[in-house]
Amino acid sequence: MQLEAKIALVTGGGRGIGRGIVDRFLEEGAQVAVVQRRPLDDALKGHPRVAQIQADLSDSSSTATAVERTVERFGGVDVLVNNAGIMFERTIPEIRPEDWDLMMAVNLRAPLLLVQAALPHMRRRGGGSVINIGSIEGLGANPGHAAYCASKAGIHGMTRAMAVDLGADGIRCNAIAPGWISSDLSETYLESHADPAAARAALNRLHPLGRVGRPTDVGDLAVYLASDRSGFLTGEIVVLDGGRTAKLPLPS
Repeated sequence: MQLEAKIALVTGGGRGIGRGIVDRFLEEGAQVAVVQRRPLDDALKGHPRVAQIQADLSDSSSTATAVERTVERFGGVDVLVNNAGIMFERTIPEIRPEDWDLMMAVNLRAPLLLVQAALPHMRRRGGGSVINIGSIEGLGANPGHAAYCASKAGIHGMTRAMAVDLGADGIRCNAIAPGWISSDLSETYLESHADPAAARAALNRLHPLGRVGRPTDVGDLAVYLASDRSGFLTGEIVVLDGGRTAKLPLPS
């Protein structure tokens, strides 16, 4: 198993992309602290290698507490996955300062504070791996997503800077930039169309691989980045989108 004896902290790990990462980490032998606002479902709550830490990451004081509770339960931190995030749609004139501040607090500030809190524990264990979840919207944009795009572009830039600053400590920092990953929300969106089957087929055609991503696709990549097998990989933004951003659009 690739992550045996590794201790991981995953924010927003109870559902969606985070759940795909947590499930794969557990399969590979890791102990996992899941940090999020919502309670975990019974499957995770009852797992002997899972710790549930409820926290509101928009509150800056919660980040250090989350790391300390992870260390109290498992004895350290080897892997930090900054996955938790929020997204809302606002046009440029509609964005209010409080909207912007909340987006940046959760999507950009919390990852920084979590890395700061985890740093002494990773140093004590001889190094570690930070995996930030960015987005293809850190590279491109959809309408009404200015704040979200800014937060994800910030994550990409911060990841590279962290890799430069923390490499001497043996701490690698990489980001995954997922494209369309199937989730409850995405299914609700597709089902809202007049012809859900046609909408799903059109979405699949955007991807050279002919399908959208699954949470475990992100989990598979996260396992590699968390493991010692990626020991010379740092400072990278890995786009995981089934080829969607590589495909040039054709006139319809």
